[in-house]
Amino acid sequence: MKFSRNASANWKGSGKEGKGTVSTETTVLDKTPYSFKSRFEDGKGTNPEELLGAAHAGCFSMKLSFVLNEMGYTAENIDTSAKVTMEDGKISNIHLELNAKVPDISSDDFQKAAKDAKENCPVSALFNTEITMDAKLG
Repeated sequence: MKFSRNASANWKGSGKEGKGTVSTETTVLDKTPYSFKSRFEDGKGTNPEELLGAAHAGCFSMKLSFVLNEMGYTAENIDTSAKVTMEDGKISNIHLELNAKVPDISSDDFQKAAKDAKENCPVSALFNTEITMDAKLG
């Protein structure tokens, strides 16, 4: 199966004083503001690293659900956060924090499923950086 999704960005002005917006085809993001302050300080708006973290957490959670299904389990709940760390102008690490409720699964099977999802979700495959994870079953 092949498909495409579209997003766009617009930027006006210099890198530090300028402002931009990001939009998605679905309009979930529709001219959402971003700026130097929202990226490197505490300004209002989003930033590319936050969006990458959201994409990674969402992709990983869905992949984990599929992996668990293939193993014969269905998750009641999967909560994932992704902390994207920038260092010297590059993404140096992404840390996934997973808390899930999966009835009747052993800790070993859960850890195997989480590792599989981390290594094989399509967004993980995009990154040329270390991806770490803490996976908790609750």
